[in-house]
Amino acid sequence: MMRKRILIAKVGLDGHDRGAKVVARALKNAGFEVIYTGIRQSPEQVVETAIQEDVDLIGLSCLSGAHIPLFKRVMEIMKEKGVNIPVFCGGTIPPGDVEALKRMGIKEVFGPGAPLKLIVEKVRIWVK
Repeated sequence: MMRKRILIAKVGLDGHDRGAKVVARALKNAGFEVIYTGIRQSPEQVVETAIQEDVDLIGLSCLSGAHIPLFKRVMEIMKEKGVNIPVFCGGTIPPGDVEALKRMGIKEVFGPGAPLKLIVEKVRIWVK
């Protein structure tokens, strides 16, 4: 059986990636194949990498406060290209923005301190 492939991407000019790396490591330890893009990725780069790497799930991270326009652009590009890959996100996202992100099509929003066990459990469900 092929291991499920998950892309973890830092979108925008945000240079802080500790949380994304912690999530990537937890998913890798749970048996997933994780592709980590590094910092300062454009929405276009994220979608292109997801296509090239044939991933099963995309995890976006943003701590800069620009999550709404950046994540919205990722979702728009995916729609334009006919890419149907589930997306989840995390970072310093105000609770008031969670519903807007979910309306965009993002499956789940994990804020600071979200239990890694919960993230891994959700990912297992999404990639089944």
